[in-house]
Amino acid sequence: MPEKKRVLFLCTHNSARSQMAEGLLRALSNSSVDVFSAGAVATSVRPEAIIVMQEIGINILGQESKTMERYLTEPFDLVITVCDSAGEACPVFPNARERWHWSVDDPSQAEGEEAERLNAFRHARDELRRRIEDTILVKANPGNDPESWSSRHSGDGR
Repeated sequence: MPEKKRVLFLCTHNSARSQMAEGLLRALSNSSVDVFSAGAVATSVRPEAIIVMQEIGINILGQESKTMERYLTEPFDLVITVCDSAGEACPVFPNARERWHWSVDDPSQAEGEEAERLNAFRHARDELRRRIEDTILVKANPGNDPESWSSRHSGDGR
């Protein structure tokens, strides 16, 4: 049986986008991929992220915010930054086979009533899910070339 692929999602605060991406990939891959998330700064998982993930049956309540330093020396098949500032602040991961950047709007910057803020989190969740399904899951399925995930990845994943 082939070794599990290892994927790390990075975002500035590891509170929303990277947390949702971690939960999405873990659930959508049926845990066939080892998935992690981290940030330049550890904060806490946003309650809105927990709510919108629960809406689609994914529980991220037990996930915690972590700093990327914890993972700098670990091997990863893929490191993905999901926000522009993390892409700029992200150190080099010498043991990463590939590095991608997905520019996903920050839902935590949404203002207004709770419904408006939740819609921003839903939009980010759905964008992350589409990108995960269109790139990572395609490559993680049997019959695809396990050596490179980049054949389905162009630019920032759009």
